[in-house]
Amino acid sequence: MPKKDYVDVHETPAIQKLIPLSLQHLFAMFGATVLVPLLTGLDVSVALLTSGIGTLLFLLITKGKLPNYLGSSFAFIGPIITVSASHGVGTAMLGCFIAGLVYLIVALIVKSAGVEWLNRLLPPVVIASIIIVIGLSLSGVAVGWALNDPLSDAAKPAYSLGAVEVAFVTLAVTVIAMIFFRGFLSVLPILTGMIIGYIYTLVRHPEWIDLTSVARAPLFITPSMWMKEHFVTGQVLDAFTSPASWMAALIIAPVAFVTLAEHIGHLLVTANIMNRDLMRDPGLHRSLAGDGAAVVFASFLGGPPSTTYGENMGVLAITKVYSRAVIAGAACFAILFAFVGKIGAFLMTIPKPVLGGVTIVLFGIIAAQGMRMYVEHNIDFAHKRNMVVAAIVLVTGIGGFKLDFHEVTFSNFIANLTIDNIAMATFLGIVLHAVLPGKEVAFGDTKKNEQPHRQAS
Repeated sequence: MPKKDYVDVHETPAIQKLIPLSLQHLFAMFGATVLVPLLTGLDVSVALLTSGIGTLLFLLITKGKLPNYLGSSFAFIGPIITVSASHGVGTAMLGCFIAGLVYLIVALIVKSAGVEWLNRLLPPVVIASIIIVIGLSLSGVAVGWALNDPLSDAAKPAYSLGAVEVAFVTLAVTVIAMIFFRGFLSVLPILTGMIIGYIYTLVRHPEWIDLTSVARAPLFITPSMWMKEHFVTGQVLDAFTSPASWMAALIIAPVAFVTLAEHIGHLLVTANIMNRDLMRDPGLHRSLAGDGAAVVFASFLGGPPSTTYGENMGVLAITKVYSRAVIAGAACFAILFAFVGKIGAFLMTIPKPVLGGVTIVLFGIIAAQGMRMYVEHNIDFAHKRNMVVAAIVLVTGIGGFKLDFHEVTFSNFIANLTIDNIAMATFLGIVLHAVLPGKEVAFGDTKKNEQPHRQAS
């Protein structure tokens, strides 16, 4: 019997392995998760707390069978900024709360209707193309971090050979750790790359790392101090009692349908990585409910809405460590760091080129999983139908095709709504599959390329 080359969801590594594995997931998601509150004016500490607790809720609701980490969602940035500016942060959080309820309602519908309809809507050629889009649509972010001076204005980034140098060293160390390391170190390539990249930056470009914020940050924030300084729950409760706030908040609710498409795509990526049908066990309804519960909880406390994270799926694909204990450990560290001021401040000093170096690998690995799906399902691109579907999904998704509705008026409230590229690519893939003849070729021919599948735990 062949030796198992992965750590399954129900298995718990020894504590000396569990801690660095969990920290690796935390570091992978940290940059993007704290960027959302920084852009929207929300609190970073609250974002870390709600990210950690939201992930634990997600693990609980999905029966510990989905090793996904939940971080801050980028899809809500624009609506939160717009509503906060005109009606206050409490109203914006009320809108996110309603979006979370949309998730829960859809979860109930999916539980009642099953997933067969979804399998018909999303054949392998569409799913694989969406997975590639999810990975490569983020490539611009990774490359931008790797190319630009981290001290330059984000609105006008300046190219820097120094940034390229640091990103290349980080990337090289990560790849070397993935390919050549043996034993336990082989499953810590992201953590290894980030540590060496950080040290290299200190030596070559110390001006990029300002540790004064670490020195000023308190070692430990007491719960009473934390609640006084960080929570906006009172403002959210005030918005609950205001009809005007409800009308303004409803502008954010449709964003849930955009992130629903992203959620399904991420679940399909995770299923492909783990080589099992997660749509059925634990079920799409459970993953939607877990994500919705996390969004509801985060918005009530004033944190950004959460979503499953591509960065962490990349870590799963690289390490083949699917342990829910590792994800839970990362969540617990996020909660701890929300109260330990110096640690949170230190993590904020990680230079963008270091993050760029590791995310080039992480996002690329996700895209490679989609390509692997083409091969495993033996998708025949000699059929023009498959070529057309894949081509349109890939170009619109990776190219950033989206719909912007400027100055949408709703009950005397004007807002901007955006349907992002991933949602548009998914929609176009579904429509093309539905209207084009010859649907059977979209499902491939797995009999030509059968492989033993791992059984769900």
